[in-house]
Amino acid sequence: MLTRFAPSPTGELHLGHAYSAVLAHGAARAANGRFRVRIDDIDGSRSREDYVAASLADLVWLGLDPDGDPVRQSAHLGRYAAALDELRSRGLVYPCFCTRADIAASLVAPHGPSGSIYPGTCRHLSGAERDRRLAAEPHAWRLDMARAAALADDLRWEEQGRGMRVADPMAHGDIVLARKDAPASYHLASTLDDAAMGVTHVIRGADLIASTDVHRLLQALLGLPTPVYRHHGLVCGPDGKRLAKRDAAAALASLRDSGVDGPALAADLLAQRLPAGYSLQIP
Repeated sequence: MLTRFAPSPTGELHLGHAYSAVLAHGAARAANGRFRVRIDDIDGSRSREDYVAASLADLVWLGLDPDGDPVRQSAHLGRYAAALDELRSRGLVYPCFCTRADIAASLVAPHGPSGSIYPGTCRHLSGAERDRRLAAEPHAWRLDMARAAALADDLRWEEQGRGMRVADPMAHGDIVLARKDAPASYHLASTLDDAAMGVTHVIRGADLIASTDVHRLLQALLGLPTPVYRHHGLVCGPDGKRLAKRDAAAALASLRDSGVDGPALAADLLAQRLPAGYSLQIP
C-alpha cells in the first residue's frame, strides 16, 4: 500500500487537513505500507514557500513520518505537457478563449457537480478561427467530454468499504485540463502524479468524490492504473460548516501555539475523536 497527503501551499493547514493526513498515514502504517507527501504547488499565483514550510512543520508536529522527501508538482511540468500533447494529438482537447464572465453570461449553461457546465462555445469554432486566435489570445485547454467518454468502456472504481462505483464524467461537461495561468488543472496533475508515485490508495475528503468521475476517465484515456479510493467525512467547525483555510481558529499552528499535543491529537483523529466544538460530516 502507498498512500499520500497532497496539500496545496496556498494557506495554513487546518484540522480537516490533519484528519485527512492522519487517515492516510494510519492506513499505510497499518498495512506495512508507505506514506508520501506531495506538494501541489503548480498554482504559481497563489502558492507560497512559507506555506510549504509550515505544512511540513505541521506534519512533524503531528508525529507523521513520510517515507522519502516530499514530491513537488512544480518539478514535473513536462509530465503534464506530454499528457496534454497526447490528448491533443487524439483530438480530445480544444482551446477555449472564453473568460469566466463569458461563461457566466451564457443563459444555456446548466449546472453539474463542480458548478456551471461549460456550454461548449469554443468547441464549435472552425479550425481556421482556432489557429488565428491561438496565435493572439490567451486560452485554456478543455477536454471534449463526449468524445473522450465515448472511448472509455469501463469507468468503475472501488470506493473502500462501499463497493464499486461507476464514474459519470459527462455530468461535468468539458472540463479545463490546463488553464491560461497554470500548466495543468488539479484533475490532470493529480491523476498523473498519483500514477507516477505508485499511489495505491487515495484517501481524501468527500468534497472531492465528484472529481473521481474525471480522474477515472483520465486514467482510462492515458492508460493509467486506478487506485482504491476512500472519501472520508469532512471536519466541521462550531458553526456546523466545513473548515476552510480562512478559519484561523482551526489552523494547526494555532492549536500548536495553544499547547495542544500533536501526536495525541493525531491519535484522537485516527480514532475519530475530534476536539470539543468540532464535528464530522459523514458522506
